[in-house]
Amino acid sequence: MTDAQTTTPRDAFEMLLAGNRRFVAGTPEHPNQDAARRAEVVPAQKPFAVLFGCSDSRLAAEIIFDRGLGDLFVVRTAGHVAGPEVLGSIEYGVGVLGAPLVVVLGHDACGAVAATRAAVEDGTAAGGYVRDVIERVTPSVLAARAAGRTEDADFIAEHIRHTVDLLLDRSRVLAQAVEAGQAAVVGLSYRLADGTASPVTVRGIEDVLADLAP
Repeated sequence: MTDAQTTTPRDAFEMLLAGNRRFVAGTPEHPNQDAARRAEVVPAQKPFAVLFGCSDSRLAAEIIFDRGLGDLFVVRTAGHVAGPEVLGSIEYGVGVLGAPLVVVLGHDACGAVAATRAAVEDGTAAGGYVRDVIERVTPSVLAARAAGRTEDADFIAEHIRHTVDLLLDRSRVLAQAVEAGQAAVVGLSYRLADGTASPVTVRGIEDVLADLAP
């Protein structure tokens, strides 16, 4: 069992990456997915990470990080756009449930980013509430364009960084937890073809990137 109350932000991040490595290698352990675990988490949940990701059906968090019941507190929206409900859910995961890690999970071939690029570059309009999603992704696309970026991966990375910054700027609960060393926020980019989740930005445990360098 993983207890968020005794797991550090760094430990939580390493556990998540270890699970992704097992998934990529085709050697998942499927931890915490049996009847005993189901019974164990009935009284309460103590997830070791809040996973805020894109709603894309190919990004099932517990699968790609090889975790189980009670491990991840998952919040998902198209293009991982964040409104009040998302911020409240993340604050609940960190402030109430005690999760020491928040992960923003983006991915290549993201439809929300592609639609936003089309809207910015070609004036392609979207109807209904999809327009709201595009409006929330637009600052990321504009920032990438201003920096002279042209590759899809650069736009994806910029949107992940923008989302991490937005969470910390708008949520005092999260920012204070990071400042106190009680939590960290990391941005990961997932590759659909090989299943790898690679760090894009890290806040609160910056030294971990040096350890991950080849």
